[in-house]
Amino acid sequence: DLLFDFTDDPFDKPPCRGCSSYLTEPYVKCAECGPPPFLLCLQCFTRGFEYKKHQSDHTYEIMTSDFPVLDPNWTAQEEMSLLEAVMDCGFGNWQDVANQMCTKSKEECEKHYMKHFINNPLFASTLLNLKQVEEAQHNETAIPFHPADDPPRPTFDSLLSRDMAGYMPARADFEFDNYAEWDLRDIDFVEDDSDILHALKIAVVDIYHSRLKERQRRKKIIRDHGLINLRKFQILERRYPKEVQDLYETMRRFARILGPVEHDKFIESHALEFELRREIKRLQEYRAAGITNFCSARTYDHLKKTRDEERLKRTMLSEVLQYIQDSSACQQWLSRQADIPADLLSSSVFPSLVSTGRRSAPPLNLTGLPGTEKLNEKEKELCQMVRLVPGAYLEYKAALVNECNKQGGLRLAQARALIKIDVNKTRKIYDFLIREGYITKA
Repeated sequence: DLLFDFTDDPFDKPPCRGCSSYLTEPYVKCAECGPPPFLLCLQCFTRGFEYKKHQSDHTYEIMTSDFPVLDPNWTAQEEMSLLEAVMDCGFGNWQDVANQMCTKSKEECEKHYMKHFINNPLFASTLLNLKQVEEAQHNETAIPFHPADDPPRPTFDSLLSRDMAGYMPARADFEFDNYAEWDLRDIDFVEDDSDILHALKIAVVDIYHSRLKERQRRKKIIRDHGLINLRKFQILERRYPKEVQDLYETMRRFARILGPVEHDKFIESHALEFELRREIKRLQEYRAAGITNFCSARTYDHLKKTRDEERLKRTMLSEVLQYIQDSSACQQWLSRQADIPADLLSSSVFPSLVSTGRRSAPPLNLTGLPGTEKLNEKEKELCQMVRLVPGAYLEYKAALVNECNKQGGLRLAQARALIKIDVNKTRKIYDFLIREGYITKA
């Protein structure tokens, strides 16, 4: 029976049932037997070959491709040979197509193919109808696609990128163990390898496979648990109380063991346990206070809140009164509020700080700043006190001097219009330039 098995290839014909020879056209096909088709060569057909249910008086068909289909000068066999040659040699390689066909020239192959298979309006309309039918089927049975949220796109090797396990949104992949293939680039299995060398190469391949499995495992964990978008993950984490959030961060390492649903159930169970413990503690407090119903509990909570607020106010008031009565304690309290050393806080050195508790900014250090060498000592002192870099001071000075030369004098309002900085700094620069004779008042 194996002799009669054949593939689905239309050009692969089974052998003759009578003599098992390869069939050549024309041959005979029984119209009553099959499947599989019962085929006979002309010699077996003329001898009246019969086999099992097949009888010599059965109706039959003459199988041949020696007839025109699209062109009177081209047989069906040549049409199939042309399509096979174009499939093998590629569209446009007409010389190779003609060499494979052996019955037509290069120009004939090209002209016939372009006329009947490319520019044929019958084929074009048929293909269009097939395409429309296919689109109609897809429109009826297609599953609607809902695009997912666009993942964050951090810059490479940034802090956020490292927190996301090196996730690359354009490739939907992770920057993890990208050099695993380097161990295999120089390995080549040859026949004259020794047993030890062959075993060593096999071991390297096994190591590579284990690294691939680890890479896939990590990617699966990150994707399944939604760890790509850390911001969304953190928003979900903030739903829980502070104590549960700490537990959430600690238990994250167990996500590799549990699946995403099981891990969420695990965290939710701990959050529920925390809520139950807090509720039990609150009920125990009510019972210790002699409360037996929720109406009394609401009154108790209101009074407790009021009592805590009053206690806090009394504590703050007693602390302030203590500082007012004791001068040293007052200085210590002010230094603590303003973050100033107590030895610097005195009425003789910083009288304004004693009353306000504010700390003035220290002078600007001009060491290493560009343009410092162009300043004289007074200008350096001005830049230090005003906290202005030398380069900016030189630009402001040049602008004010030029405007003064044009106008024959300069007013403070004009200076403030030229220099878009703090008005107090502008006033100090203006007064300094007037005092040193660089500009004159209008």
